[in-house]
Amino acid sequence: MCDLSGHLLAYLSLSPIFVIVGFVTLIIFKRELHTISFLGGLALNEGVNWLIKHVIQEPRPCGGPHTAVGTKYGMPSSHSQFMWFFSVYSFLFLYLRMHQTNNARFLDLLWRHVLSLGLLTAAFLVSYSRVYLLYHTWSQVFYGGVAGSLMAVAWFVITQEVLTPLFPRIAAWPISEFFLIRDTSLIPNVLWFEYTVTRAEARNRQRKLGTKLQ
Repeated sequence: MCDLSGHLLAYLSLSPIFVIVGFVTLIIFKRELHTISFLGGLALNEGVNWLIKHVIQEPRPCGGPHTAVGTKYGMPSSHSQFMWFFSVYSFLFLYLRMHQTNNARFLDLLWRHVLSLGLLTAAFLVSYSRVYLLYHTWSQVFYGGVAGSLMAVAWFVITQEVLTPLFPRIAAWPISEFFLIRDTSLIPNVLWFEYTVTRAEARNRQRKLGTKLQ
């Protein structure tokens, strides 16, 4: 009998790959320093996970039923640590980095709450999938989640207090200007800013086009 839940959870456990692809796409098209820093934090988080695994050297459950995985060690779960880092950092970014700039206070808070709940749910489901699919034990995904959450908080503080003040200088480097790398750290709500600027520019160009056609 086909295990539908197992298939769905297996696909869900691929979420880290989708996240990485999304980050690479954002960096290519946006070239924003905070996004690059976020991806750097994820890479550092993965390095810490590898280090902890090889220090503790706790094997995976059931004597290693999955022989195709990258490492035989399972403590802590890299999927769990990755997703909880991503979710907790995104949560902090949404509530501490982005600020209200328009009058739609209720809708602004609503989408933040919904998105945050979705991110935390995804992190939990990915962690659960690793236990369900017998890649990890509950303790391995739990400590992976704890490690990822702590790393997210630490990296968020480092980014805000140490890296963000340096972003204007980095954006002014000739190589940054060549690759069109930008700093939007002083803009409280980038999404709203880009929307208003794009709308204003589109209207301005439309008026100019209408004047030429007359």
